[in-house]
Amino acid sequence: MDTFVNILSLVGSLALFLYGMKIMSEGLEKFAGDRLRSILGAMTKNRLMGVLTGVGVTALIQSSSATTVMVVSFVNAGLMTLRQSIGVIMGANIGTTVTAWIISAVGFKVNISAFAIPLLAVGLPLMFSKASKHKSIGEFVFGFSFLFMGLKFLQDSAEAMQIGDLVAQMLAHIPCDSFITIIVFVIVGALVTMLVQASAATMAITLMLFGMNIPGFGFEQAAALAMGQNIGTTITAFIASLTANTQARRAAMAHMFFNVFGVVVVLFAFYPACNAISWLVTDVMGGADNPLFKLSAFHTAFNIINTLLLIWFVPQIERLVCTLLPEKQSDEPEKLQFITAGLLSTAELSLLQARKEIVLFAKRCHKQFGYLLTMHNVDKDEEFAQIYDKVGKYETLTDNMEYEIAHYLQQVSEGHLSDDAKRSVQRMLREVDDLESIGDCCFNIARTLSRKRTNCEAHFNEAQFANIQRMEKMVDHALCLMISTLDQPEGEGHDISKSYQLEQEINRERTRLRNENLQFVSQGAYDYQLGAFYIDVINGLEKLADYVLNVVEAKARKTRT
Repeated sequence: MDTFVNILSLVGSLALFLYGMKIMSEGLEKFAGDRLRSILGAMTKNRLMGVLTGVGVTALIQSSSATTVMVVSFVNAGLMTLRQSIGVIMGANIGTTVTAWIISAVGFKVNISAFAIPLLAVGLPLMFSKASKHKSIGEFVFGFSFLFMGLKFLQDSAEAMQIGDLVAQMLAHIPCDSFITIIVFVIVGALVTMLVQASAATMAITLMLFGMNIPGFGFEQAAALAMGQNIGTTITAFIASLTANTQARRAAMAHMFFNVFGVVVVLFAFYPACNAISWLVTDVMGGADNPLFKLSAFHTAFNIINTLLLIWFVPQIERLVCTLLPEKQSDEPEKLQFITAGLLSTAELSLLQARKEIVLFAKRCHKQFGYLLTMHNVDKDEEFAQIYDKVGKYETLTDNMEYEIAHYLQQVSEGHLSDDAKRSVQRMLREVDDLESIGDCCFNIARTLSRKRTNCEAHFNEAQFANIQRMEKMVDHALCLMISTLDQPEGEGHDISKSYQLEQEINRERTRLRNENLQFVSQGAYDYQLGAFYIDVINGLEKLADYVLNVVEAKARKTRT
């Protein structure tokens, strides 16, 4: 019974450690907010700056997995190029070593858990603050406390279970000096990290085992575990990219290639590398009193050397992954391109993907409207039917996009969001609802034209046709302004006065044409049926323009009175 309880305590301690890291990371990301997004999203083509950005962001949020998934998400959303992402991923591998240094310095030497509880008292009022920035700081404090409490509990549980003795017994039958054993440790480190999906947690366990002075588990074996963690950590980004677009999968593959290549290269000079690090830490840095520094130094040196070796070959790596994962050609993919079920890295940053998808949604509505415009100039029934079917397919597409984007935003809203992010979700939900209505309007107008073609032998006269074309031109202009507004960065500075003026002009034109139509029908200029179809088209265009303005207002955070 005691053994079972100890196992649960060990797993629970690891869970507390992982949860603390997650909360701390999310709190920092939300606190950084748009600044973090702009740093990653506006990355220059300078590969050195990309590496430094990866180092800084990962050191800040204490999770290379979060950074790489974030990068894959940005590539998927078109906010970062593949070449830029490779540099950031290289830097993320270096930035994640900061965790090992923190744990080595204070994690097992100072009883941080002793003041972790008082820290919770400091973070509690911040958590209930109305200011989102204060809440984010409170989350960071809570996460920091949970992380080191979990680390302390992990150490206590390991000692209660006598993990050191168990590991020593398992290693007693293994030739620890064999190079095959080193490879086995690399594989074990990769598998454990794949299972836990957090290299920081695996590194903490490795440091704990190394600090126990277990017979047969020396510096070389611990270093091999650390190298395996670099391979295992790629699984998180790989999973995130499975349902993403080709560019995102290429970024994940580049991450995997970079880490696997580094492990293979270091294995060729493994023992000399370990000796060099031991000499550097013991004789040069004077860290003989803390052997954990050797493992942290090896972890850092391994990633820095790997980066220095490959940073010059970023274009070649890009070409390699592009060759291995060629782009699939398709005319118009009837699915989401930027957001997928597997890409919910962090709630705040996921909104960027939703924004990109909404812009694509708007462009597809505009394309559907473009098909509608060509229906007037078709003589053959077969060609008319083909265009009508295209408009109908786009109506189905807009229905699906509305549901999928709204469902995604609902998933995002279930995470920890700042107040600004919550308002952004509400605006986006309103946008996709009105964009779907635009698709419905296009199809309704197309259906009116189809019914007229079938049931009415008369054709629109020159004046009617000119009026319809003038209305269509104004609506097309309104759609272009809508796409331009949606494509602008989030903020209060959206000038939508042109959209308001255009919508009022469309309303006046609709009213004029409706009154004019009643007059012409009563005078017998054309029959009532033709006039009914004519005014249905005009009303449909005006209604479509109303939904266009609704989308613009939602993005600009304005509401008509």
